[in-house]
Amino acid sequence: MLAQQDGSTFVGPDVAWFSLSPLLVLVGTALFLLVAGALIPRWPRGLYAGVTGAAAIAAGVLSMVLWDDITDSEPGTLVGDALAFDTFAQFITIVICVALLLVALVTDDYLRREEYDGPEVYALYLVAATGGIVMGAANDLIVLFIGLETLSLALYVLAASHRRRTGSGEAGIKYFVLGSFSSAFLLYGIALVYGATGSTNISRIVGSFEGTVQLERNDALVLAGAALLLVGLGFKVAAAPFHVWTPDVYQGAPTPITSFMASAGKVAAFAALMRVFIVALPFYRDDWRPVIWVLALLSMIVGSVLAVVQTDVKRMLAYSSINHAGFMLVGVEAAAHQAGEADSGLGVPSVLVYLLAYSVLVIGTFAVVTLVARTGDGATDLDSFRGLSRNRPDLAVALTVLLVAQAGVPFTSGFIAKFGVIRAAVDERSYALAIAAMLTSVVAAFLYLRIMVSAWIEAPDGDDQREPVRLPFSSGLAITAAVAFTLFVGFFPNWLLDAAEMTTQFAR
Repeated sequence: MLAQQDGSTFVGPDVAWFSLSPLLVLVGTALFLLVAGALIPRWPRGLYAGVTGAAAIAAGVLSMVLWDDITDSEPGTLVGDALAFDTFAQFITIVICVALLLVALVTDDYLRREEYDGPEVYALYLVAATGGIVMGAANDLIVLFIGLETLSLALYVLAASHRRRTGSGEAGIKYFVLGSFSSAFLLYGIALVYGATGSTNISRIVGSFEGTVQLERNDALVLAGAALLLVGLGFKVAAAPFHVWTPDVYQGAPTPITSFMASAGKVAAFAALMRVFIVALPFYRDDWRPVIWVLALLSMIVGSVLAVVQTDVKRMLAYSSINHAGFMLVGVEAAAHQAGEADSGLGVPSVLVYLLAYSVLVIGTFAVVTLVARTGDGATDLDSFRGLSRNRPDLAVALTVLLVAQAGVPFTSGFIAKFGVIRAAVDERSYALAIAAMLTSVVAAFLYLRIMVSAWIEAPDGDDQREPVRLPFSSGLAITAAVAFTLFVGFFPNWLLDAAEMTTQFAR
């Protein structure tokens, strides 16, 4: 708490610096890249990505150490109750660091190919990752908004970073304009919740509803605020009907940056969604849970049906991400049944497992798309994938494994993730939503089959005249890691499921 003593001395909040170490590592590395990059004219190739990857590993390891400290004691808050210090926040930090590491490896080869090698993109990655971690750990709605804007502003610039492609500039403008609208909805929702509860701090919001009998209730303000918060966060998670930006932005943005938006951006948005509704507004769960139910159903249907009529692979994967957002919302809806209770059920762990599995899958998939797109990053239609099995059979096999996993085939991480959210829905007797999830998963499988068939059929006439698909070392390392993780979790999921089950005790 902030206070003043003797009318003159300002006393700030206590800061547990080590508990903030993952954030400090990422922010410090971003500043180092910008300053050192400006002072040193030319760095050895791969050093920007190496520094970024090292920062991601360091931050992830520090989060694991902090996780152990939390399990030995109990969850708490940091910096005057502004940030939550719990295993949920550490899990989100680890997932974002994994995404940052893999994307940095893919981006290294991409920027060299496009002759854009420089520290700016990596610094923006680090800033966006910092904002995402703040969103996942925010114990105050204003802090959450600051984290969201930090993430969003970095992603706007990244989406428009390929200056030689008009599509990249268009993607940045569309994302910025629509993202600004969603931020306005979110901020207005925060204002209404503040008006109803007298605080933006999540702990105090919960305290305002429990333990006292309120003579004057402000249900209308709270529900209106919750609705606006859901609109703002629904845009960020790319849930239908707030998904309209997704196909155009995913297609126009540089492909490695698309993968970062689809992974780290979605992780941060879902973390904020669960922090706001599951933790801050559990007393109104019967009011907002049906809206989550509808959003989940719409997202699964829209994402699966519209994906199968696309011909550009990046647009197909964009609609696929909407479908996956619907699956995650199935887990959020299951968690809503027991929001605020000591036993939160299977909902929250199932969503976290899904976030990690999907982040690795989508980065690996887009890494293959990055290589197939060749110089200029424009060859992303289905015909561009024809003949991949003959020219690069290793990439064709990797792409097949990753797409099969996204379809939810057994012995892959995708199956574990989809089974987890459906199981959580069944456990809470949301049978209709569980059935819809299984049916839309079958429809979406046709999407992945179309891409796989294109990769394994014969190349079109004149294929020898096109630029060959190359597999640089760092991109190959990222794809190999993604495939290995996908199969390892599919065969040995217990360690991940056990870790996710430890994230249900939120700081209050």
